[in-house]
Amino acid sequence: MNNSKQELQLLYRISQTVSSRQHDISQLLNEVLQIMESELGVLRGTLTLRKQGTEVLNIEASSGLSERQMERGEYQFGEGITGKVAETGQMEIIADISQSTEFLNRTKARDDEKVAFICVPIIHHKEVIGTISIDIPSTDESSLETYALFLEHVAQILASAVSTIREEIEERNALESENEMLRRQLGNRYSIDNMVGNCNAMRMIYEQIIQVADSTATVLVRGESGTGKELIARAIHFNSPRKNNSFISVNCAALPENLIESELFGHEKGAFTGAQQQRKGRFELANGGTIFLDEIGDISPAVQVRLLRVLQEKSFERVGGNETITVNVRVIAATSRNLEEGMANETFREDLFYRLNVFPILLPPLRERKSDTLLLADHFLQKYAELYGKNMKRISTSAINMIMAYHWPGNVRELENCVERSVLTSSDGVVHGFNLPPSLQTSDETHTGFIPEEGANLKQMVEGYEREILIDALKKHRGNAAAVARYLQTTQRIINYRIKNLGIEPRSYK
Repeated sequence: MNNSKQELQLLYRISQTVSSRQHDISQLLNEVLQIMESELGVLRGTLTLRKQGTEVLNIEASSGLSERQMERGEYQFGEGITGKVAETGQMEIIADISQSTEFLNRTKARDDEKVAFICVPIIHHKEVIGTISIDIPSTDESSLETYALFLEHVAQILASAVSTIREEIEERNALESENEMLRRQLGNRYSIDNMVGNCNAMRMIYEQIIQVADSTATVLVRGESGTGKELIARAIHFNSPRKNNSFISVNCAALPENLIESELFGHEKGAFTGAQQQRKGRFELANGGTIFLDEIGDISPAVQVRLLRVLQEKSFERVGGNETITVNVRVIAATSRNLEEGMANETFREDLFYRLNVFPILLPPLRERKSDTLLLADHFLQKYAELYGKNMKRISTSAINMIMAYHWPGNVRELENCVERSVLTSSDGVVHGFNLPPSLQTSDETHTGFIPEEGANLKQMVEGYEREILIDALKKHRGNAAAVARYLQTTQRIINYRIKNLGIEPRSYK
């Protein structure tokens, strides 16, 4: 180096490079080495970084080394000159590497050359995070010290930037790992094997999910509110090749008429009052993945026209914009409305209906899935017991009778809410009839516990209710008559007598 002015100019140039390359560590390090090679006559330059949580250094960037030579450059702390610098945190100057016994030449880039080697540590918060080294033509001791001092300044400039970038990379990797874990969890959650329901109608739906998942076909899921239409849409997505990309859900009925176009297609800055910046719509956010349009029957004719174009051409313009945006999106729509009636009334476009109805799936209401009702109730019992940290054992006979007799106008969603409430109000780990919502207890269709036959006398009615109370208690206490007696606050002799008279077999409840 000729003078201090040249050194300052060079350090300024390197610092500018560092500040302009804050998110690409490899490009940053390579550019710094290239500057030193062109301005200082450096023969080779090497930057190593420490593997997080280890005492191992790997070459991250180099000048004058091939990829194969870089791959050889792994050093343990204390190993060779580079490892020694990392271990001690002190620079090393070798005037002639051909005469050095410590120099490893691990990269095999040097053939007994008469060159000098300078290596300095990159230190951040008193921790060595890497090294920077250069090969230069052999020169006098004073010049070598000048080069070494310059290299120390470069290491100081790099230290903070490299540490920040590494932290960002680690955070990004951690986030990607977390996202991957969540994707796997979602995939498992929406696996067909984990879906609850064994009735014929549901088995047919599982088969339809398998048939359509691998395709790009548009799906229309139909069914009453609360039947689980979004669950089916997610199952299709997470069993498809798009499962690692976005699943964007839009409730069309919940969006005001004046905002739905902006929500779906985005808007440009100044497109309307309040549009202070450009905003991507749901279709853009779902690019590469799946968009779920719930309650599609509620959208206006104007939005129907734009949606039809997206389905036909896979393109649209943002509100207030002229640029045509093309997307690769799988569309799954759902509705609880009668779309055929909408077409007859001219409130729903016929051409849009046929674009959506490529692969229809019809979800049955819960009242038509009687055999699944208790399966679902038990599933929700376990779900909310775990969520609220409660030890829930079972659903009582009286509660089962009420659940099975009720017509469930709110379908699976209402059943889930009902069971959640029951878990919260249960004090003994059992869902009793009185734990169920008032809608089930007061409904004309439901009755708590024993339902007497027509013409039964008072004695028969009392025995019927008594029998159910005893069976419920025996289930709770696993057939233990003594425990039942304590629970019902009577004697074991009376319990045994009533069990025998009513023809109940306690052993069947153990």
